[in-house]
Amino acid sequence: MHSIADQLPPEIARQIHPDRRKNEAAYWAAREQLLDQYQGQWIGFADGRVIASGSSPVTVFAEAEASGLHPFFICVGMEEEPRRIRRAVFPYVCA
Repeated sequence: MHSIADQLPPEIARQIHPDRRKNEAAYWAAREQLLDQYQGQWIGFADGRVIASGSSPVTVFAEAEASGLHPFFICVGMEEEPRRIRRAVFPYVCA
């Protein structure tokens, strides 16, 4: 199994926390057991367990990141499908 981080440019891949890589490897080891319950859902996976799950990638990502455990974040069963998640903040102008 190759890490998803290995597909990044080296200067960016070096910034990935080692715990996130560990959590990714643990996810792949547990993936088959997660398919029945979490297929098609976004999850945050850390310390050998799902720490956040749901249909909204933004909500799950925020909840998982708040744990401070450097979780691996993925949509179960759809790992090979490209996904883009962007967060943009725009100022509001009151007139």
